[in-house]
Amino acid sequence: MATADDHRFMGRALELARRGLYTCDPNPRVGCVIVRDGEIVGEGWHEAAGGPHAEIVALEQAGPEHARGATVYVTLEPCCHHGRTPPCTTALVEAGVARVVAAMEDPNPRVAGQGLTALREAGIAVESGVAAAAAARLNPGFIKRMRHGRPFVRAKLAMSLDGRTALASGESRWITSEQARADVHRLRARSSAVMTGVGTVLADDPALTARVEGAVRQPLRVVVDTHLSTPDTAALLRQPGDTVIFTCREPDGYHARLAAAGAEVVTLPARGDRVDLAAVLEELARREVNEVLLEMGATLAGAMLRQGLVDEMVIYMAPVLLGDAARPLFRLPGIEHMDQRLELEIDEIRAVGPDWRITARPKSGI
Repeated sequence: MATADDHRFMGRALELARRGLYTCDPNPRVGCVIVRDGEIVGEGWHEAAGGPHAEIVALEQAGPEHARGATVYVTLEPCCHHGRTPPCTTALVEAGVARVVAAMEDPNPRVAGQGLTALREAGIAVESGVAAAAAARLNPGFIKRMRHGRPFVRAKLAMSLDGRTALASGESRWITSEQARADVHRLRARSSAVMTGVGTVLADDPALTARVEGAVRQPLRVVVDTHLSTPDTAALLRQPGDTVIFTCREPDGYHARLAAAGAEVVTLPARGDRVDLAAVLEELARREVNEVLLEMGATLAGAMLRQGLVDEMVIYMAPVLLGDAARPLFRLPGIEHMDQRLELEIDEIRAVGPDWRITARPKSGI
């Protein structure tokens, strides 16, 4: 049975795990605390893929004399397989720890409870499920990719108080405040990929980079471009990091031209007259993309929502009015009766500068 101290030390492990929010992709964010005689003797978090796991960092800080007989708090089940690094279960057993408390089991099929079983078989007391919900919130993309073969999709939207995203002319800079835009850069920094449509590229020529202090990698830039209309002079092709363009157009000379400009062009099957969006997400999952941030116009955003491909929406609502001729948040044709409406569940509303940030998710079945 978990104690108050278990929850307290797991809380510290979760704090440590958050330090890897922008850096450890595509691996999960994991924190670890080692406690002996009620005192923390070692701490660690997973900083970067290929680097030491949180448990190894904490064991090194604790040292052999303090690790033996200690309790280890870790936000994700210790791995039990050889990947880029050796198994953490082996290191814990060799260190002689007495007890391991894990927030949740690892959804990776290569682990999936086997790490905890290996620890029990070695005579270590094991507890799982302490602060499991908080641990899961740290790694929604890793969990979804492992369980469902798709990344977690978060749609970022900015709107006026009357639900409009741009004037009829397309002008949209800037609806929201500087504080809200800074918050968006933090969303980009934690994302594996930022995805947009070619319409946004043609209208706004965005860079789609994460400008956050301390971020060490740029998210993959993804463009959905059915007919391959992305200019080879687009700003996103001149930024640090990689760009991939998904199209239905068969390879030709323009593919090579975009490749020379810095893009990878991938031809996918069509769904109707557009790129199959589910196929895009499945391909991104194969590339170990955990979290996708959507920054796109009303048409593509509406298509993603109607196909059940959006897991979460982050909506920045500014205290301005743009009028009924301005552009809507989503293009959702075919809704004519109230029983056809798409229902959401709101998880959080908070102020960001003068704006409001609303975090919501589609209800089951959408």
